[in-house]
Amino acid sequence: MLDRREFLSWSGHGLGAAAFAMLLQQDGSARADIVPGEAADLPPHFPAKAKRAIHFYLCGGLSQVDSFDYKPELAKYHGKPMPADEKPDVFFGQVGLLRKEDWAFKQRGESGLWISELFPHLAGVADELAIINSMVAETSNHTPGTFQANTGFRLNGFPTLGSWLSYGMGNATDELPAYLVLPDPRGLPAGGSINWSNGFLPARHQGVTLRGKGTPISDLVPARPIAEATEVASRELLAELNDRHRRERGDDVLSARMRAYELAARMQMAVPEVTALDKETAETQTQYGLNQPATADFGRSCLLTRRLLERGVRFVQLFSGGAFGSPRINWDAHENMVERHGTEALRIDQPIAALIRDLRQRGMLDDTLLIFSSEFGRTPFTQSAEGVLGMGRDHNQNGFSVWLAGAGIKGGTAHGATDPFGYRSVEKKVTWYDFHATILHLLGIDHERLTFYHNGIQRRLTNVHGEIVRGVLS
Repeated sequence: MLDRREFLSWSGHGLGAAAFAMLLQQDGSARADIVPGEAADLPPHFPAKAKRAIHFYLCGGLSQVDSFDYKPELAKYHGKPMPADEKPDVFFGQVGLLRKEDWAFKQRGESGLWISELFPHLAGVADELAIINSMVAETSNHTPGTFQANTGFRLNGFPTLGSWLSYGMGNATDELPAYLVLPDPRGLPAGGSINWSNGFLPARHQGVTLRGKGTPISDLVPARPIAEATEVASRELLAELNDRHRRERGDDVLSARMRAYELAARMQMAVPEVTALDKETAETQTQYGLNQPATADFGRSCLLTRRLLERGVRFVQLFSGGAFGSPRINWDAHENMVERHGTEALRIDQPIAALIRDLRQRGMLDDTLLIFSSEFGRTPFTQSAEGVLGMGRDHNQNGFSVWLAGAGIKGGTAHGATDPFGYRSVEKKVTWYDFHATILHLLGIDHERLTFYHNGIQRRLTNVHGEIVRGVLS
C-alpha cells in the first residue's frame, strides 16, 4: 500500500497523474472537455431508451431490391426498359434494362416483413427490425457517401456519430474507450480511418480500432521485458517533458495522447479478458458461426461486441467490406450481383442474427440500439451502356434501405416506400440528417442541442437539418 508521500508522488507523475485525474473526473468524463466560459448543453436531454449502440456498416452499397425492398413489378418488367420521362442520372451513366431480384422474397415473422433469401438468418428475427425503405443520400460516390453516412457531411474533417456519442455521453467504464471500431480485416472502408475520426471534437473522442482476431491492439504491451527502475525513470522523464510542453502550448492532441496511454494501462488488464472468446460456451461460438470459415471473422467481431457492451463500451462500429481496389472486397456489385452480394451476406447474416438473439436472451436488447446501414443503394436496372440485361447494378442514392432494432424501436415495421421499381423514394423520405437525429433521440439526445463551437459555428451532427423518424419508434 502507498503511504501519503508515495501516493502524492504517484498521483503527480506519469501514468499515475492521468489515472488519478481520470478517476476524479469519472462521473463527468465528457464534460471535462468543455472550455470554461462556453455554454454547454450536454445530454441527457431527456430519458434515454438506449444506453449503448452498435452500428453495422456495409461498405459499397447494399442493393435494396435484393434484400429489404420487395418490388413485384421488377419480375413483370424484367428485361425491359424502366418507364420514365427522363433518363436516370447514375454514377457511371450506363442505364441498362430492369432486372428482377436475384434472391426470392418472403414475408417473415408475425409482422410479415418482406425480407429476401439474401439474409435468411436475419429473416428469422424480422419481428425485431424496423426497416426504413425510403432512405436518400446526397451523393452516389463511395467516399463522400461514406463520410455523410458516418458524419452527416460529404467532406472529411467532421466528427463521426461515434465521436459525437463519446463527447455527449462520456464513458461508462474507465477500462475501455467509449467508442470502439472493428474494421473488416480484409481492408478499410472508402476514406480509410477518417471514418472514425473525432474531427474538430477533442482528440480523446476518436474511435479506437480493435481487431477481431490476432493481437487485438498493437503495442498494448512492451515487445520485451523492461526493468522496473528503467520503466519508472523513463515515465517520470516523459511526464516532466509532457507537462512542460502542455504548459507552454496547451496542446489538446498531446493531452489526448497522454489520456490514451493512461487508458492503455487499464486496457492491458481489460482487453485480454474481454477478447478471450474461448471462454464462451461451444454452443454460443457455434451460434455466432465461429466454427465456419465464411462466418468466423464477422462472428468473432459480433461476439466480441457483446462482450464489449457488457464491459460498458458505449458505441461499437463493425465494418463489413473494404478494399475498393482490385480485387474488390465489399458490397460494390457493378459486374456480378450474385457473387458479390452472396459472398458478403454469407459473412454477416448469421453473426448479426445471433447477436440480436443473444442480446434478447440476456435482457440487453431493451437498452441497446442496433443500426444497419450502407452509404447508398443500387439501381433496379442493370449497369450497361448498351441497355442489355447485365449482371450488376450501379450506385443509387435516390432510394435505399436501412434498419434499426432494439431499444425504443417498433419491431416488425416497414417505414416509407420507393417507387414500384425501387429506384426513387416517394413516401416518407428519410435523409441522413433524419436518421442521425433519430439515433441521437433514442440515446436521450436532442440533436439540436448537442453542439460544439468550432471556427465561429456552433456545429452539430445534423448540421441545420433533421427530423426524428417517429414511425419506427415504439
